[in-house]
Amino acid sequence: MTDIIQLAGIDVRAVSVAGLETCIALPGFRIAFDIGRGHGDAVRNHTVLFTHTHIDHIGGIAHHVATRSLFGMSPPTYVLPKSTVGGVNDLLNAFRALDGSELPVELVGLCPGESHAIGRRLLVRPIKAFHPVPCQGYALMELRKRLRPDLEGAGREAIVAARDRGEAVNVVTEHPIVVFSGDTTIDFIEHSAWAREADLLIMECTFMDDRVSVESARANGHIHLDEVVERADLFQNKAILLTHLSARYRQEEAEAALDAKLPPELRAKVTLLPRPPWCA
Repeated sequence: MTDIIQLAGIDVRAVSVAGLETCIALPGFRIAFDIGRGHGDAVRNHTVLFTHTHIDHIGGIAHHVATRSLFGMSPPTYVLPKSTVGGVNDLLNAFRALDGSELPVELVGLCPGESHAIGRRLLVRPIKAFHPVPCQGYALMELRKRLRPDLEGAGREAIVAARDRGEAVNVVTEHPIVVFSGDTTIDFIEHSAWAREADLLIMECTFMDDRVSVESARANGHIHLDEVVERADLFQNKAILLTHLSARYRQEEAEAALDAKLPPELRAKVTLLPRPPWCA
């Protein structure tokens, strides 16, 4: 995985190569998105948000839970599309039988519209993704408390009076601090305001040039850079991390494509995840 990259004030350690391996870790939150292989760095993350069950995104699941158990760490929580819970439980049961160990874990199946609390101030909410198998992205939502709108500017006496009447004087809002797209077409961005507005958007962008057409990218459930360019005005994010680059591209080729195609304002927000040394 990369050294820590800080984007929009958020620490990220990640590896992502299309078809081979994806794992995006947020050390400050002890959260990871997907575990394609058994990375030691991922073991520290208690909660893993799995987008879908392609091997390059879930292949490290047994290694993760087994290593946490070996080190005496608490059982992990795995959030995943609700329709995949049974299959993933069967997979872990097969490993339990073969390994002769308990592999303790909590499986949480979620659908878009549902949520899972992480601590007191964070929620995870799934976002519909567009891929050939059941897939969802995730929004990490920060709960923010603010004064009730009708009391703003009303003065201290009005606030105290409302509190004395037993009224709640604050409202809680949700703000998307991180959104991860998982594998998807560009429709993910068009359909999700959270994705467009998150402080940090971590988004797949698998193809960069005409070696793979936009039509082919869409047919296989992936994003082409040309589609990002066409929608440049949609991205309101503070920072964008592009992941899941096809192994057919060298890092310098992909960077050059970003420089040539993206409008300057959007290019300034975009970081391309470095390729791992084994894929250089």
